Formats: sequence, C-alpha cells, structure tokens
Amino acid sequence: MTDRAHAEEPAEERAGTWSGSWVAERLGVELAGDETLPGLLGLALRRNPKRAHLLVSNVLGKHVPQSPSVVYGHGVALGRRVRDLLGTEDAGRAVVLGYAETATGLGHCVADGLGPAPYLHSTRRPVGSVARAGGFEEAHSHATSHLLLPEDPALLAGDGPLVLVDDEFSTGNTVLNTIRALHERYPRTRYVVVALVDMRSPADAGRLDDLAREIGARVDLVTTASGTVRLPTGVLEKGQELVARHETPTAPVTEATAPVTEASGRGAVASGPAGSVARVDLRWPQDVPDGGRHGFAAVHRERLEEALPGMAARIAEALPADARRVLVLGSEELMYAPLRLAHALEQTDGGGIDVRYSTTTRSPVLAVDDPGYAIRTRLVFPAHDDPADGPGERYAYNVAGAGFDAVLAVVDSAADTPALHAPDGLVARLAAHVPHVLLAVVPSYVPRPPHASERPSMLPEPLRGPAFSSYAPDEVGWLLQDLSDVTLEAPTEEREEAIQSGGAHYAESLPVEYQPSEQYQELFHAALEASADRLARAVGAVTEIVLAERSPRPVLVSLARAGTPVGVLMRRWAQFRHGLDLPHYAVSIVRGRGIDANALRWLAAHHDPADVVFVDGWTGKGAITRELAAALRDFEVSDGVTGFDPEIAVLADPGSCVRTYGTRDDFLIPSACLNSTVSGLISRTVLRADLVGPHDFHGAKFYRELAGADLSPVFLDAVAARFPDVTETVDAQAKELLSADRTPTWEGWAAVERISEEYGIHDVNLVKPGVGETTRVMLRRVPWKVLARAGAGADLDHVRLLAEQRGVPVEEVAELPYTCVGLIHPQYTRGATGADGKAVTL
Repeated sequence: MTDRAHAEEPAEERAGTWSGSWVAERLGVELAGDETLPGLLGLALRRNPKRAHLLVSNVLGKHVPQSPSVVYGHGVALGRRVRDLLGTEDAGRAVVLGYAETATGLGHCVADGLGPAPYLHSTRRPVGSVARAGGFEEAHSHATSHLLLPEDPALLAGDGPLVLVDDEFSTGNTVLNTIRALHERYPRTRYVVVALVDMRSPADAGRLDDLAREIGARVDLVTTASGTVRLPTGVLEKGQELVARHETPTAPVTEATAPVTEASGRGAVASGPAGSVARVDLRWPQDVPDGGRHGFAAVHRERLEEALPGMAARIAEALPADARRVLVLGSEELMYAPLRLAHALEQTDGGGIDVRYSTTTRSPVLAVDDPGYAIRTRLVFPAHDDPADGPGERYAYNVAGAGFDAVLAVVDSAADTPALHAPDGLVARLAAHVPHVLLAVVPSYVPRPPHASERPSMLPEPLRGPAFSSYAPDEVGWLLQDLSDVTLEAPTEEREEAIQSGGAHYAESLPVEYQPSEQYQELFHAALEASADRLARAVGAVTEIVLAERSPRPVLVSLARAGTPVGVLMRRWAQFRHGLDLPHYAVSIVRGRGIDANALRWLAAHHDPADVVFVDGWTGKGAITRELAAALRDFEVSDGVTGFDPEIAVLADPGSCVRTYGTRDDFLIPSACLNSTVSGLISRTVLRADLVGPHDFHGAKFYRELAGADLSPVFLDAVAARFPDVTETVDAQAKELLSADRTPTWEGWAAVERISEEYGIHDVNLVKPGVGETTRVMLRRVPWKVLARAGAGADLDHVRLLAEQRGVPVEEVAELPYTCVGLIHPQYTRGATGADGKAVTL
C-alpha cells in the first residue's frame, strides 16, 4: 500500500520545476542572489500571522526528505570552512551552538566538520534538574523562547570562539539577541555565524558589523549561498488570504485521517488497511546523549561513531525485504541522531535502498500539491512529548504521497508517550500512508544534578544467564553480585533464633534450600496445570495496565527473587501481544534496609527513571510496598535523582496495597511453592557488610548444582503457552480494571494488625498473610501455625502437605480476608522446638 500521489510524476517535470514558483507567481515574492539558491531553497506559505512566506531548505532535512549524505555533507562542509577560517589553535578552543528546532542537526554537523568541537543547541524543552545558562527570543517564529541548558556550566564560559549555527540568516535578529545575551554573561573576543543561506535585506546587512563594534569583538559570517527575498507591499495580508483560500483540512492526502490497526497502540506488528507497525531496538550506546540539548563532547562522538554501523545493521535487518525507498523521520529537535542513523543506513546498504531523511516540526505551513510548491503534503498529529507550552499540532511534510515503502520514525524516550501511539498520533498518521512503519526510541539524556553520585560508572553490567541463572540472557539482567562461592546457608532454626534475638538480619544469611519430596513436586505440577490459565490472565491484565498507565515502553524491574518470574512473564506477554522487547532487570530489596541504591544508580544512568516499573509477585500486608516508597524518598534526597515511581505492579494484590495488579484474589501462584528451582536457580538476596561494600550491588547465589531439579522454564513455558487462549479475556479484564476504582484500601495491613494482637504475637513482621507468604514461612522460617479460611480448597493443598511434614497445626478461621495466613513462631529458640525444628504449641 505505497501512497504515491505525486511519487510517480515524470522526473523531468519534478527536476525542471522550481519548488518556489507557485508562491512567486501568486504572491509576487522574488528570490535573488547566487545561482545555486533555487537548488537550495523552495517557497511555501506560513500559517503564521507574523511572517507570510517560508524559505524551505532542500538540504536541511527538515521539511523536504533528502539524501542523508547530502544533508550531512552540507553541514560538515560548513564546519570545515569555519575550521579554515579560525585556524588550528582557535578551532581547537571553539564551541558550537545550534538553534532549535530547525538547526539542531545542522549545528551538530558543523561541529563534526570543525574539529570535532563540543556542541550545544538551544531547546524549548525545560529540564528541571538543569540550570539555565541563558536564553533568548526568536522574533518571527511561532515558538519564540530558547533555553540554553548545558550539563557543564563551563561549556559556554571559555574564551574560545563561539560558532552560532542557524539554517538561514534572514533579519539577523535571532543571532543578535543571542550574542548580546551571551556576551553579557560570557564575554569573548570572537564569534562566527554560520548558515546555509544568508538572505538578509540590504537594510539588515550592516547590523552584524554594528554589533561587533558595540561589544568589541570580531564577528564573521560563513554561508553556503547568499541572496535576498524581495517582498511586495502588503505581502503579509496577501499571504494570509492565500492560506485561507487554499487551506483544505479535510483533504485525504494533506490531512491523514485513516486509523492504524496497531494492537493497543503499543508497537505490535499490525496489518490491514493501514501499514504495519513494529519497533526496532537500536541498542543506543550507553551514556551517549540523544543530541546536543545538554552538550555533546568529543568522547560522545567517538562512542556514537563506533556504534553507528551496528545500529544501522539492526535497522536494515528490521526493514522489509522489498523496501526500496525508505524515509528516516526525526522528531522536532531530535535531528542529529536520526540523520546519523540514516547516513549509516545509506552506507550500510551499499546503494540498494534509496534512503531519505527529514523530521517532524512545530512549524505550521500550508500544503499545496503542486510541483512548484515546496510543501506538497502535510500530516497533522498532536504533540507527543508533553511540551512546556501545552498541547498543540505537529506536522510531517512531504511524507504522504512520496512513494516510501517504509518509514523509520526516530523519537527520544520522552516523546514515546501514549499520544505518539494514539489513533490520531504520528504512528497512526504514518501507517495510513506507508506500508511499513518502524519505530526506534533513543534514550532521552537527562543530566544528573551536580550533587548526584558518580558511582554508576563504577558499577558492573548486569549478570545474565547462563553464567548466572538458568534464564535466557535476554529474559532478565540481574543487578546483583555473584556470591556463589561463599557459604551463606545456615539451618532454619539457627537463623530464626538469630533473627528474633536481634543478633542478625534475615538478609545476612540464606536458608538451606528446601528439596521437595516427590509428593510435593506432584503437587506443584498439579497446581501449575490448574492455575496456568488464571496466571496467564493475571499476567496479561497487569501488563496491559502498565502499558496503558505507566509507560508505552516500560523498563521492568522485578524485586528479586519472587518478582523475577513475574517480570519474565510480563516481558513475554508484551512480546506476544504487542511485539515489544522490554528491558527487564532484577534488583534486591530488603525489609528494614531498603532497595539496593547502587542498582537504582545503575538504572538511572541507563534508563529514564520515569519508565521504570517495579514488579513483584503478590502483596501480603504491604510491607515491601511501604519499604520501596520510603527507600525511593531517601534515594531522591541522597542522590538528587527523581522520577522513580514507588507503585509496584503485581500479579495478585489480596492485601489491597497497590493500584497496578492483575487480580485481587488470593490464589496459589505456583512459583511460590518452590525456592530457587522455580526462580532461575537464584537464591534470596544477601546484604552483609563484609560481603557487600558501599559501591557493590547486593549479592545472591546461583545454585548450578540444582540444574537437574530446575523447574523455572517449565513454569514460564506453561503459563506463556496459555497466552493465545486468554487474549480476549485479558482484553476484557484489563478494560474493566482500567475503568475501576483501584485505590488501595490497605485492608490486609489492618487484618494483620488484628491477628497479631488476637494471637498474642505483637509483631506484624511475624504475620505473613496470603498463600504466597504462607508458603515462604513453611519453606524458610520456623512456622508456628497456619490460619486457613474456612472452605479454602485446592489452593492450600501444598500448604497442608508442608504443614504435615513440619508438624504445624492448620486452624480454620471463619472470616479471614486471605485464603490463609502463616504465623512465624513468636518466641523461637532451638530449645523450644527440639532437634527436628518442628513447631510446638506455646
């Protein structure tokens, strides 16, 4: 379904018609100057009351799709001319500043050609954690305020030349405003103004020299071509009349309205009347900014150059085999990264694919489907990056009808929002006109505050299977250190006595791994068979809620280890239902000690904290929920990193402690029946001062010796196999949950407090509510008794078997809010139980 409204015009017609002739003939505008100008510029009419015409660059890669080598080559060539002008010494001290939004990519290319030189571009996106280093106004623009937000405040403070880059130099007002504002704060002796075209009127031509004399500095100008635009009297009014006459918001090509069939709007491959939509994982290099919003240094450039061939290869692999004409589409200020990807793709392919590059824009321009007009078609969609100036329209020009077989839309993670995937969003607009749409997301670079810890760079990469855990390497990355060679196990009774006496914390040692009997293993398999559908529904529902409410591209962070199988299943559901390849990590959280702060530092250094979703298996009384919230508050104070959401996503929330869950039923999740043999052969996490230093991740062991008894893949595969059968049910369940009042009531916590007092325990930490927590008590602690809700059925078969094996009484209770509650022996000493460790009655 290639949209070819004007793609099939004869080449000689397109080549022989200047794309400014339509405006020139109707408005009386003349373009005078260098003979190369008509090849560089076309004309269009602005939907802007401040200025009638728009000079449309054919080589900028903004409104007109162009070969990426042409776009990049023009910028680099300008940079080399600046280098020749300045000389080697001054060029080595220069800083390049580009203008948002149209020149962010051009400025970066100039910096590449200059040295490379450090680069910064202005932005209209405020970032609360970064102090402003300046700002200025752009008088004729539809969006005027520019911010300067360098991560390093010293970037603009040097005395070397400042190179200012814009796409066109027209009135000169923007440059004058910038130099005056910056010179007052950071005076220097030399400035160089760079633009593709110098289109100043004779009246404006001398103003740059006047400014140079005023501030006592040298100001040079470097451009590709020069000329002027001659405007007739009353051009603004005439332009507005033309716009009103030709504006046709319902035209089928200029205003795309066809829906996309993308499943749930989240990036799954789709087909039908609209084009298919899929994501491609670029594997953007670590610690490389997405652009120059906060500065881009030589070290960043080196890392990017190394990574580009691999990223281009991944894009080429994701493209349909029959794609011959491909557009790489950037997003507003995000111009350089998409350009370099397009350029690398062009070089990777070796000429077999015609690659073009352009970007979306804020600029409102009239579209007229005529060869003599620069803006042939217009796609309209809502802003999708939560702009500071509020919602508004955004545009992609000359995409519809251009004959593209595929479009790779490149956005940063801040712009990968539900609005991007909405029925009227950019993805849908593209899919209505192009057979294949790929979406690539570049991590938004947000500098850490000055007081933030520098420790993330010292932390190792996550551990992965098969070296650590029996999970596949892409299923989960463990933000833990491997303590497999350390003896940490202690008899259950010895641990319990030490814990309750205050002599040790439960995270300082490990229980001896429970080896299930043949009868117990049969119970596990029976429970898995009986509950697989129910589990699949809960997995699907909670994942759909996360995608709908938390992030379209969440980073799953499971709380090791009970949360890890759930995180793997949620990741599998996202792949199955939406074609998403979600990152998934496992981290340690310890009651009374908080979450692993070094793991948070690693996550903040590699992902947007706002995308992180913490995952656990189930809630009991909500102790870990509260622990996580408190730990994140402490981390925000200590490290200055904001954005982590303490809301945990769980399969089951019987305690009514969270908003994000698959069900609030208290039922048997079979992974709770076993320890490491259903959790990738990984132990509980360990936090002990002699093993875990201040710059270390918490620890855990990999029980390789238990590989023969490992049921981890059996559990995952059994649940995932039910996904196709529960899809419709999950859709209905998720829809119902999304419209329901899911406010936590914390009724579980209240019940635990009541039970603690009624049974004379007086310590809520020794009351473990719910099937999962009760199972843990039976496997890891010294149990006292089990309270079972009257009439509880097969969900408690394994608990009853364990209770029988350990001599623990099971007491039926008429009105229990949970299926069962496990009580830890409240006055445990080894002398109170005897050598076998069985429970006794107080």
